[in-house]
Amino acid sequence: MKTPTAEADIPQAIAALAAMGEPFALAIVLADSGSTPRKAGTKALIDSTGAIDGTIGGGAVEAEAQRRAVAAIDAGEAVVFDFAMHGPAVAGESPICGGSMKILLDPTAARHADAFAMAAEARRDRKRGLLLTTIQPATADAPPEEARAAPANVTVRFIGADTVEGTIPAELPSPGAEALRSVLAGGTTRLFAGGHHAAASAAAAGPWVFVEPLVAPPLLVIAGGGHVGQALARQAALVGFDLLILDDRPEFTDLGLYPPGAKSRLGDVAGQLAATEMDGETYVAIVTRGHQHDRAALAACVAGGAAYVGMIGSKRKVGLIREDLLAHGEATAEQLARLYAPIGLDIGAETVPEIAASIVAQLIAVRRRGTAARMPTG
Repeated sequence: MKTPTAEADIPQAIAALAAMGEPFALAIVLADSGSTPRKAGTKALIDSTGAIDGTIGGGAVEAEAQRRAVAAIDAGEAVVFDFAMHGPAVAGESPICGGSMKILLDPTAARHADAFAMAAEARRDRKRGLLLTTIQPATADAPPEEARAAPANVTVRFIGADTVEGTIPAELPSPGAEALRSVLAGGTTRLFAGGHHAAASAAAAGPWVFVEPLVAPPLLVIAGGGHVGQALARQAALVGFDLLILDDRPEFTDLGLYPPGAKSRLGDVAGQLAATEMDGETYVAIVTRGHQHDRAALAACVAGGAAYVGMIGSKRKVGLIREDLLAHGEATAEQLARLYAPIGLDIGAETVPEIAASIVAQLIAVRRRGTAARMPTG
């Protein structure tokens, strides 16, 4: 069974499909309003049979996108359509979430393989940039709505963060330099119509410019490549984390143990952590093979700028390590107050996969909400 393409890897998948000459359509949620299964920026690939790689929400909206995508591929013409989820009753087949989605189906994405290849390269190098998709309705009298789709012409361009933050080429389409800088700084996709932010409703007529900020996925640094570290890597990769595994044992830095794209470093774990640049997109899980290694690893990174530092261990072990670091002046009480230890959510986890799941759930909470519940320490 083919492993689904992660959304962050779709630019690379587009470049690869274009090189092979495979027919496909890129589906993008351009905007959303109200309660919807997926939000703006969600992407998937649909082939000429209607098979979908990824998801834009499942259910009726996805089935409609798949049906329309097959027709769009056959016609060789991109379409934009709005899908309303305003079904009148639970007993009916129409979706009743109450929201609406504006969706682009683009079977011409292969024509812009160079732009997607540049975006993929930036992704691999953990560099920022913007992907600009300009959508020009092919007809002026075909408003997109649930029952019909408006044909459109699509162009795609990638610009790196250095260009966005410097002098933006004058030939770029609206919405203008300041709006582009705002999108890059905010890290959230935006749809513009006539240079202004557009809502998901059909009232915002094209042409549209969909601006997608490309920022590096969060980096999970796993200190310790043992059983927990390996299970954690597998589950964290599924929810969009880049992976860096640190261990001082060669057999546990073998990349064959980890998901594709993971990186590893062999050497003293504490030293490797100290040498790793950390910022608000860095998450650290300390799961080494013993308390002395855990202590050294924690001392090496607790004062850094990581968004999350978690350490495995019993309440007693965690308490003793906290006291020792404070006593030796290697950490402050404020720094240790940010520590998630014992690591993971309190879900009664016992097996290695369950422990990994509890840690990943905590990582997601910190990533999405800025904080997460902690294990009781009393």
